[in-house]
Amino acid sequence: MEASAAGDFDRRNSSWYVDKVVQALVFIGGISGILCILGIFVFISKEGFGFIANTIDIKEFFTSPNWRPTSEENPTYGALALIAGTASVTGLAMVVAVPFSLGAAIYIGEFARGKTREVLKVLVEMLAAIPSVVWGFIGLSIMNPVIIDLFDVPVGLNVLNAGVILGLMAAPIMTTIAEDALKAVPDHYREAAEAMGATRWQVTFRVVLPAAKNGLVAAVLLGVGRGFGETMAVLMASGHSINMPDSIFDSVRALTATIAAELGETAVGSDHYQALFTLGIFLFAITFVINLAADLVLRGIRKEA
Repeated sequence: MEASAAGDFDRRNSSWYVDKVVQALVFIGGISGILCILGIFVFISKEGFGFIANTIDIKEFFTSPNWRPTSEENPTYGALALIAGTASVTGLAMVVAVPFSLGAAIYIGEFARGKTREVLKVLVEMLAAIPSVVWGFIGLSIMNPVIIDLFDVPVGLNVLNAGVILGLMAAPIMTTIAEDALKAVPDHYREAAEAMGATRWQVTFRVVLPAAKNGLVAAVLLGVGRGFGETMAVLMASGHSINMPDSIFDSVRALTATIAAELGETAVGSDHYQALFTLGIFLFAITFVINLAADLVLRGIRKEA
């Protein structure tokens, strides 16, 4: 009896230690993401804050389309054209991605059954796994000549090209989140509507979609954040030309592409170097606000549930 009691005590004692170790590991894993974000913010702020405080003209930065940081006589740091290029590409990408992603989510979540649903979910996940540089090659090698031949324009690397590519890149994550939002709608909503004689389409569009609207909005917001943060595909498909876009056939340059293309050629600590980090701070702030808005929307869903 004493030996059995001692064995039980040892097992409980070892289980207690294992539980504490697992708790510590989970805590470290959870807090590491916050620490990484804070570290990134501190780093880019350290590199760019001096330029913001001492050199940059805030009015010029936000209102001038002239980005000429390497000019020897009169360097200018106007980011308006870069902001407009990023916004135009992301806006067109959402026009492409939202119908595709919401349509795919509705079909997978509400209409597909059995193996069809599983195959489609796997295909969506595989689409999300395609590297951005591969999407860039598609825009450069396939979309470019197609746009030139189809619309009779001199250059196919433009807002249309980058917007379509970026929309296809953002669609998988939007589809996944939108499907989760549809799945979160309680089944008794559907059952009550069907009991009243509603068809499958009526149940989907008059019951399920209104109930899942917050989750769908969060999916769109996360897609916008994905669009703002994309670099390589936009660099390869947009034409990388500093312009204020007047149409979808104009070549533009994005904020992320500017940082990626110019940072390796600047002297560390120079005004140009710090200006690029200022663009990074601005981009970080935009994506943070977008993702925070999406998180707040999702929190609202959980509270309502």
